[in-house]
Amino acid sequence: MLVFGRRNLLLGGGALAALSVAGCNGSGGASGASPDDMAIGNPNSGVTLVEYGSSMCSHCREFEETVFRELKTNYIDTNKIHYVFREVLAPVDPQRVIPTIALAEYQVARCNNATPEQYFSRLGVMFEQQPAMFQAAGTSRQGVEAKLVEIGGAAGLSRETVMACIADPGGAERMTRLGELATRDNVTGTPTFFLNGQRLDDPSIMTYAGMAAALDAALAAHGGS
Repeated sequence: MLVFGRRNLLLGGGALAALSVAGCNGSGGASGASPDDMAIGNPNSGVTLVEYGSSMCSHCREFEETVFRELKTNYIDTNKIHYVFREVLAPVDPQRVIPTIALAEYQVARCNNATPEQYFSRLGVMFEQQPAMFQAAGTSRQGVEAKLVEIGGAAGLSRETVMACIADPGGAERMTRLGELATRDNVTGTPTFFLNGQRLDDPSIMTYAGMAAALDAALAAHGGS
């Protein structure tokens, strides 16, 4: 898990503002749903897995590659569970660049009122392109923009559409709301998972076998399989 400190960076009003992500336990991922959630699977399954993750988190990318793809095939696409991804801006870097990129990526993933399937497809590409994005971040803003336009183009979005989506101030407002949920759920690192409202702290969940065991137990408790 990528652990981040009390101050995370949020892009708002054209500037980066500090946002605390530590606090008391509350609802958020632990219970209920947010209108800002991106979700796939069966919302009536009785088993909901919530991930607080970041497109620029290397541990989230590892989970995507080693666990999520098989998880999607065996549990989400089969409607056994409901999966929710909640966007986080981690990690924090001294230049305050990476959180800005994460927000821009979420904006592209959601661009043109993307369906959940389109969103997760684009997010998967962003995880694949994460090393290249880190490289671009070390060169220039233009390099980052070019990579975002490239990713958007592969999804059928024009450069103008991608840049307009990135500039949409609604993104920063959404991240403020999601940041408040992360605070209430005492999320201090990514990825952080909640299964039917209970935080999953066992390190084994970062493996497919460990996550599958947790999901199977929840399904059995709910009377499913």
